[in-house]
Amino acid sequence: MARLIFITGASSGIGQALAERCHAEGWHLALVARRADDLRAWAQARGWSAERWRVYPADVADIDSIVAAGQACLAQQGVPDVVVANAGISVGMDTAERSDLDVMARTLAVNNVGMAATFQPFVAAMRQRGSGTLVGIASVAAIRGLPGHGAYCASKAGVVAYCESLRGELRGSGVRVVTLLPGYVDTPLTRKNRYPMPFLLSADRFAQRALRAIEQGVSYRVIPWQMALVAKLLRVLPNAWFDRLLSGRPRKARADQGSATGS
Repeated sequence: MARLIFITGASSGIGQALAERCHAEGWHLALVARRADDLRAWAQARGWSAERWRVYPADVADIDSIVAAGQACLAQQGVPDVVVANAGISVGMDTAERSDLDVMARTLAVNNVGMAATFQPFVAAMRQRGSGTLVGIASVAAIRGLPGHGAYCASKAGVVAYCESLRGELRGSGVRVVTLLPGYVDTPLTRKNRYPMPFLLSADRFAQRALRAIEQGVSYRVIPWQMALVAKLLRVLPNAWFDRLLSGRPRKARADQGSATGS
């Protein structure tokens, strides 16, 4: 029987690459995006059999919207084997600017509350079945706070802590929680970055490695492995050295500079 994967933020970037990789490996797909028509057109252009995929429109920032998408998946396709909370946004912020507090509120609403709302419809059903995997997409930006990235770093650190908490809650139930921390992945969003991106991966290569990690049921993985080493070094670097290292580093563009990005 074909496995079913539910992916948010599937209309571009990492989510779209993961959908394509899973389809190539025989999975059935439940795909979620705000731009549902674009996502349907993309899938149809690939000649995919309509029996193997469905699209559910939802705004992850709206709790009722994403919960309804999950409930629709349960009703139409059944309980997924894997749920990937991938949808997220990344916008630069400056705490001195009042408007950027709204940026931070939306970032947390999408990247954190939206993740919990993505998982919520499936937890009880997976527990009852005794199997399933919930995947939270964090970032290496969760490791240390980066100047100008306060909202994004805070949200991704929150993803790591939330998934760790959820993993403990589901221990012994048969439901796994996987936390993935991408490094730099080549997507339309990262191409807007104004700073070097070491160990840059193509979206397809990231998707391939991410799927292997999901299938292995690892609890935590940084992709690629080179960024895992960098993350470990950053974690132990004294604050004074870390601050000096980042002095003068270009910052992510703020919302009023045209950088509002998401999937």
